[in-house]
Amino acid sequence: MTIQTSVTVGNAQLDAIETAVGTEPILRVYTGAQPANCATAASGTLLIEMTLPSDWMAAASGRSKAKSGTWQDANANASGTIGHYRIYDSAGATCHLQGSAGGPASGADLVFDADTVTSGQSVTITTYTWTGGNA
Repeated sequence: MTIQTSVTVGNAQLDAIETAVGTEPILRVYTGAQPANCATAASGTLLIEMTLPSDWMAAASGRSKAKSGTWQDANANASGTIGHYRIYDSAGATCHLQGSAGGPASGADLVFDADTVTSGQSVTITTYTWTGGNA
């Protein structure tokens, strides 16, 4: 049996993720493939670390929830090819979300304005959207 939800419930599920992570979470972007799950230690070279805006995701609508505001790091930590991201609580201690990351043509979960980063360079996240299921 498959459980189906209304759009209202689907939107509430997506909004609950942002609430559980909290305000001003830390985004870290690494080289290489993402770890098996959020409980697994981070891997790869840390390329980018930034604090996201207090209201970092827009309200869910139509079972979709997109980034809110500008997500930009004026000073990349290291050079390398973008591989995956992790979103931590505001203390940077607990990983709550992770996924693929890459440039404009990558088809990644978190999309940047380029595929590679040079230490000290400014980088911008252009697209980040969650889509809910159980229609």
